[in-house]
Amino acid sequence: MNYFKNFRELRTHLPKKENIFYLILTIFIFLFDRFSKSIIINDFSDSTYYLNDYANLDLIWNSGIGFGFLSTNSSLTYNLVTLIIGLVLLFLIYIFVISSRIDKIIYSIIIGGGLGNFFDRLIYKAVPDFLDIHYENFHWFTFNVADIFITLGIMIFILRSFLVQN
Repeated sequence: MNYFKNFRELRTHLPKKENIFYLILTIFIFLFDRFSKSIIINDFSDSTYYLNDYANLDLIWNSGIGFGFLSTNSSLTYNLVTLIIGLVLLFLIYIFVISSRIDKIIYSIIIGGGLGNFFDRLIYKAVPDFLDIHYENFHWFTFNVADIFITLGIMIFILRSFLVQN
C-alpha cells in the first residue's frame, strides 16, 4: 500500500461523520490520561503510596521511551526521540484516516495514549510514570495510563492480524 500516494485523501476522509466518534474516543483517552497524571503530580509526588501487596503509586519521571529505554541526559537525543515519536503519531493519524472502521478503533486507542505521553514530553520534558506493579521484590516497569492504552491498542492490533483475513 502506498501511503503517500494521495495525501489529498485526508481532506475527504477526515471530516466524515464516522470519524467524529473515533475522535471523541481519542480525546477521552487523552483527557483520562491527563487527569490521572495531574492527580499524581499534584497529590502523590512526595512519596510512594501503598495500594496493596501488588501495586503502589510511585511517581518517576521517564525521559526515555517505553519502559525507560533510551533514557539519557542528552538534550539532542531527547529531542530526536521526541521528534521521531511526533512523526510516528502523525503517520498513525494518517493511517487512521484512511483505515476501515474496526481499525479506526485500534488506532484511536493507540493515538490517544501516544498523544498523552507526547504532550508530557513537550510540556515536562519527561513522562510521569506512576503505576508500580510488583510481586515481593520483583517490580515490573513503572508505567502510566497512556502506556496501558498504547499497549492495549497494540495487543488488539496484533490479535486482529491473526484473527481477521483481509
